[in-house]
Parts: sequence; C-alpha cells; structure tokens
Amino acid sequence: MTMKPSNNIWIRHQQCPCGDWKCYIKYEGEDQTSISSQLVKSETVPSSSLSEAVFTPYVGQIFKSDDDAFEYYSGFARKNGFSIRKARSTESQNLGIYRRDFVCYRSGFNQPRKKANVEHHRERKSVRCGCDAKLYLTKEIVDGVTQWYVSQFSNVHNHELLEDDQVRLLPAYRKIQEADQERILLLSKAGFPVNRIVKVLELEKGVQPGQLPFIEKDVRNFVRTCKKTVQENDALLTEKRENDMQELVEACKAMVEKDADFVYDYTVDENGKFENIAWSYGDSIRAYTVFGDVVTFDTTYRSITYGLLLGVWFGIDNHGNAIFFGCVLLQDESSNSFAWALQAFVRFMRGRHPQTILTDIESGLRDAITRELSDSKHVICIWHVLSKISSWFSFPLGSQYAGFKAEFDILCHLESIEDFERQWDIMVARFGLVSDKHIDLLFSYRASWSLVYIRNYSLARTLTAEFSQSLDSFFKRILNAQTCLQVFFEQVGMAVNLGKLNREGMQYMHIKTCMPIEEHARSILTPYAFNVLQNEIVLSLQYATTELVNGSYLVRHYKKMDAERLVIWMPEDEQIHCSCKEFEHSGILCRHSLRVLAVKNYFQLPPKYFLLRWQIESSLVFVNDQNTQRSSDECAQAFHSVAATLLTESLISKERFDYVHRELIGILEHVKNMPVIEEYATNVADNNVSEPIG
Repeated sequence: MTMKPSNNIWIRHQQCPCGDWKCYIKYEGEDQTSISSQLVKSETVPSSSLSEAVFTPYVGQIFKSDDDAFEYYSGFARKNGFSIRKARSTESQNLGIYRRDFVCYRSGFNQPRKKANVEHHRERKSVRCGCDAKLYLTKEIVDGVTQWYVSQFSNVHNHELLEDDQVRLLPAYRKIQEADQERILLLSKAGFPVNRIVKVLELEKGVQPGQLPFIEKDVRNFVRTCKKTVQENDALLTEKRENDMQELVEACKAMVEKDADFVYDYTVDENGKFENIAWSYGDSIRAYTVFGDVVTFDTTYRSITYGLLLGVWFGIDNHGNAIFFGCVLLQDESSNSFAWALQAFVRFMRGRHPQTILTDIESGLRDAITRELSDSKHVICIWHVLSKISSWFSFPLGSQYAGFKAEFDILCHLESIEDFERQWDIMVARFGLVSDKHIDLLFSYRASWSLVYIRNYSLARTLTAEFSQSLDSFFKRILNAQTCLQVFFEQVGMAVNLGKLNREGMQYMHIKTCMPIEEHARSILTPYAFNVLQNEIVLSLQYATTELVNGSYLVRHYKKMDAERLVIWMPEDEQIHCSCKEFEHSGILCRHSLRVLAVKNYFQLPPKYFLLRWQIESSLVFVNDQNTQRSSDECAQAFHSVAATLLTESLISKERFDYVHRELIGILEHVKNMPVIEEYATNVADNNVSEPIG
C-alpha cells in the first residue's frame, strides 16, 4: 500500500519537566508564530498583504497570477466588510484555464436540498441573497509572459456590509494558524476540553474572550478532524516510520564508505523494529579530543510525524562557535532511552567523559546522567529555566508576576549559597508559592542551574548569548520540512560541513593598553579568546588592590561598581585564585587576578592560564601563513607612521587641513567600494612597509 509522502514536521518538545501533561509550556520571548512554524513551513505572503494599503480593484488591473488577484481581492473584501469565494473557471485546450470568476460570499442562491426521510429535518438558513459584487479575471500572454487582467468588476452589494469585529468571524477569515494548531493538539493530548483550550489560548495571546481569530466551533472541528485522520493513517505512519528508519540506517552504512571514522549505532525492539539511532562523524570525534571538556546536549525538538525525540551534542570551539559532536533520535524520553544515548555517545568518543554536560530540565535525562556520567558535572542551562518561568507563574500570580520575575532575576545572580537559600524562602513565602510543584522542582534542582552553585564548574562560555545563537543557527539549517529521515540525515551532514567552513580563522587583533601581558596573550590566544581576555585587561586598570597580612589581596573597583574580591596569590607555584571563580568558569582569567599579576610585575601570564582549548594552535582551521600576525603588525605600524606625519603637516594651516580632510573622505569612500579579497595579501603589505616614505 503506497502513501503520499508527507512532510516530517519538527516542533519544540513541550512536555513539562514536572511530568504532568496538563502543564502547558509557552517559551518566553518567542513570537506567537513560534520557532517551529518558522522552521517548518513558511507560508508565502503575497505582495499585497493585509497590512498594506489595498485599493479598489479596477478593470484593466494586471496581476502576475490568479492567486495574486484572489489574495488582493480578499484583502479588499475584508477591509470593506465582506468575504469572497471562487466561482466558475473557464479553460481551453491551448490556454488551459483562461478565466477566473471571484464573487461575494453572498452571491447566488442555494438550491433546495432533497429532504431525508426523517421527522425533524434541520433547515439551515442560507446566507446567499443573489449579491452581484464580483471580480472576473482573464488570462493573456504578452511577449511570451502570462498575466491576468480584471475584465469585469462590480462592488455593488444588496446586503449590509459588516464591521471589523464582525467580518473577522466570517468562515473565510477564521483561520487556525499552524502554531495554534500545534498548541491545540498539545493541549488536547493533555486532556484539556475544547472550551478550556480556547481560554488558554486567549490568556497566552493576551486577548479578551471572543477575540481570537477563530471560534470554539473551529477548534472542535479541527480536533475532531485530526483525531479521525490520525486513526485512519496510524498504520500508514507506522509503516512509513519503519521504512524511513531502515533508509536512515542504510544511509549511515553508506556514509562509512565516505568517512572511515563515521560511527553509528541503533536499537531494535522484540519485533525487530527500529527504536533509537545515533551517529557521529570522524571530524566531530577528532574535535572532541580538544573541545570535549564541555558538552551541550540539546533535546528541545521532536518530530510530530514520527514521534521521535531529537538530541544533538554540541561543544564550543576556540573561536566561540558551536561545534557538532553527534546526533540521536529516540523513541521516547524515558530514563532508559537517554541512558542508551549517553552510552552510545561515550563509545563514539572513545570512552572519554566530558567534564561538564549542559541540558534542559528533564527528569529522565537527569537520572540517566547520574548513572552513565557520574564523574561529569551536570548543569541545567539557565536559558531553559528562564524560558519556563513565564508559563509556570504568570497565570497563577497574575499582577504579582512582574515583581516575582524581578526577585527571581536577582536570585540568579547572588554570590552566596546562604544568601540564595535565605532569599529563596522569603520569595516563596511572599508570593504564596509554598505548595507550588514548579517551585519545588526548581529548588530541588538548584545545584544544577543556579549560578551560585555552578560558578566553579567549567562551562567554557557556553552560557553566553552568542553561543545560544550559534545553536539556533544550526537548528534552523536542519529543521526544515523533510519528506523522510534520510533527507534529515543529509541536512545534518550539510550543516556540519557548513559549520566547518564558517569557522573563524586568523584575523588582526588590535592592542588597547600596550601592556606586555596583552602583547603576549595576543600571540597565543585565538581572536575570540583574546578579545575576552583583553576586555578583562582593560577593566583591570579600574581596580585598586590592598595587600592583606597573609599575602592575599582585596581587589575593588575605584567607584565600587561591584563587590570586593579576594585574590589569593601563591608565588611558589605561580597559582592565583579569585573569589569570583571566573577562570574556573570560563577558562579565562578575570580582571581581579590580572590586576594582582600586574602589581606583581608580571609581563607574561603563567602558561597554566592559557588553556589549550583557547589557544590558536588548537584551532581546527589550517593556517596557511604563520607570518600573518607579524605582517599585520608591521603594516599597522607603517600606517600609523604615515597618519601621524599627515596629521602634523595638515595642522600647519587651515588650507592644508581642509585639503587633507577632503581627500581622506574621498579615499575612505573609494576603499569601502573596493571588492573584498578573501586571502590576505601579505607580500603586498611587506613591500609597502619596505619602501621608504618620502
């Protein structure tokens, strides 16, 4: 039995981590259209969208297609209090369909139906009243290009036109958008009745009752239709999933021939049907040997077509970019499924466990990590925690939510465990959340997500907004609508290769302080890591140090912009420790430690404070010219010399200054318009430096 290929649709995995399906999750900060609808299906918006001014159609008006004309006329109709429908079309053997008739929704008259042999036949009053409002289109070919023009148009109605709050209720405009469809299905699966689903959607969208773009009847019909479709297609979808999983395994086998280090694994149930599958590439395994200290395991997406949970392992490279380590598709989110996924990942990575693994709030995953990665630090990403705060507490707290959110944000940045737990109890009591199950869940997991507890965990800057955007960029490349899992597998491979091509290579790094420590760091660190350290070096100049009796230092901002820090210096083995724990957290020294090292007359940082993961030599990008940095320095020095001489000469007179200023503006505009050459012309720069300046 054949089945028409359907799109494989991915949505955000939305089951509440407390395990209760009746908890509904809305991701804070997302647009109402949702990420899933953006990634999966992007409906074509006509040039004449409803947000633009729609003028009255006229005879002779030309459209590129009949669909464009229908959208235009529909927009005009809505703004004028009626809706339209497609009437007859006329076609010929040569031109195909060459005429389209669009009419008012009340055009014509209903033909009387034959009554069934029942006592209480339901007679519905027809809305059709013979309205003559219409727009007729005719197709023509001009210079080989097909176009449609308005051959007849009438805007005369024999019925009352509706106001805006009424016209939106016409069937033509009561559309349930894809994001709302997914939400309705999720809530229906959780056991919500239709009237409650409507109330939830009104609350989430912040609209008054009855102001949704659809009515309760539409929701009921949609749910009924979906349930019927699922029942009819359940066997076909099961067969399609099994066939696609088989094709995916075959694609993995074929990949081994292209990439000898490619690895994959899968499981089957007692009936021999595929359950889970995981894979990784040779380049990913090699990258893991350098950047596998911190791993992010993202499980936020699920295929609603196959019911498979998607998990992707990422690391962060020495340029701050997300780097792909592996991928897994799981049949469910049970602890055993997650345990198998982690076992497979460790096998792929030659038995090496990460120092730290970051995940979403997921009880099954938490249990699996405790069993399989007992020597790894488990961190729940703060972004995932914050994304759930709104949906958990905005409704029960109502007008108090803003105050709760402000206090919660303060809690997230406290630096003392005692302060955190004391302020937590105060917050819970103040907002009456003592018996709230989500507050209990957050508090029980506090050692995994609160910064005060995880400050000394190695996270390598994976909690930055830039890294989060890098992850989103990867998912946007792979979570398109596909017809099968094999196509998804190919998209993952293309995204991985694109990520390798886009990794940042060598670039010129400017010096800001001329401190010897800065000069030395620039020669060792990648541009990304150097920029982070450089910022700390610049800020360290704003701090004062006070030496204590035991040889440690108290470091504070000259304006007391932040808290005092205790820095302990051990000269015998050149160790330095700061109470802010920044080096332990990101692998890059903090401003407080740098200030103490400057006081100690250090012109270079001790080698132990240049972690291999941030060094240029650990880059996965091959550098063709090792003299690029040195040549850039020489070129910059020559440029500064010319600029300094030019400034001195131009200040002698106003005439000279006006001339130089005018010419420099012209040169700048010319340079901006010059084509960009990817390869750096080192030889040209060297020749320019060697020539004497006359």
